[in-house]
Amino acid sequence: MSDETHHERELGGQLLAAVSRSFYLTLKALPKELREPISLAYLLARTADTIADTASVSEAVRIDCLEQYRALVKDGGEGEKLAQRLREQFCPKQTDEAERRLMEKFADGIAWLRTMAPRPLAAIQSVLEHIIDGQMLDIRRFPSDGKLRRLTNDTELDDYTWLVAGCVGEFWTQLCASELPASLDPAVTTAQMQAWGARMGKGLQLINILRDIGEDTRDGRCYLPCEPYQLQAEWRRWLQTCVEHLEGGLSYVKHVAHGKLRYATALPLLLGIQTVAKMRAATWEQVHKGVKISRFDVASILAQAMIACRSPEALERLYRKLGA
Repeated sequence: MSDETHHERELGGQLLAAVSRSFYLTLKALPKELREPISLAYLLARTADTIADTASVSEAVRIDCLEQYRALVKDGGEGEKLAQRLREQFCPKQTDEAERRLMEKFADGIAWLRTMAPRPLAAIQSVLEHIIDGQMLDIRRFPSDGKLRRLTNDTELDDYTWLVAGCVGEFWTQLCASELPASLDPAVTTAQMQAWGARMGKGLQLINILRDIGEDTRDGRCYLPCEPYQLQAEWRRWLQTCVEHLEGGLSYVKHVAHGKLRYATALPLLLGIQTVAKMRAATWEQVHKGVKISRFDVASILAQAMIACRSPEALERLYRKLGA
């Protein structure tokens, strides 16, 4: 008999696979104790992301919906009013079928949240509040008026990467410590694991920013705090910062004691460092067009990781090889 809940079967199957794509590989590999709360948190975060990214809806409406969403997550409620608003104002605007279905299932996601036990519930509420704060900040900083805008200093970029991704590393660690305590190396404090997890999240978000630099600047947003003539040098500097953050991620994964959890946690890190290697080798013109790893590369990394994750030493060797 399956140990999945009704909500996990309804939302955590095809819909989750459709909206998460590469992250679904990680979700499938998770131990069952963590699969449900992390799957739910991912779906709810993707819902907020879709609201924020629906540029054909006005900025004021998007921010208002995100504020309602944040209050709903934090304070409770059944969410039908916001669900109806999303169906009417956002569903017709979606060009991606999976994201349209995600909007349609909003009330079901909130219902699933209400079934969570107290500790996972508190962790999901906290991480979603941070992510939604980051998305609202992003909309306010980069209005859709055709003008190129940029962040003004390193602190703004570091804070943004923590809000939308670094906090996820802390959330992940918090859940592991509460729901599967033997999964983490007892020789390392939870605080240290959270710090490493936050760095890994920030590094993965920097990959997204650096990989999308061409598309983002064409759309009027530059996350790198520099003048246009400094962009290439600044991109290289932040690529190095990204690598330094991923080193924290490597320390994190090496101190995960549970085999399946180590594999699930290692996948985004390994895919990330391979993407960094390809970006480092690319020309500036190729960077502007977008750099990504192939499906063949993904399949190869998945296969190699299954063997490498059996020991921290083998995992580090694979990480170094992919990043070379």
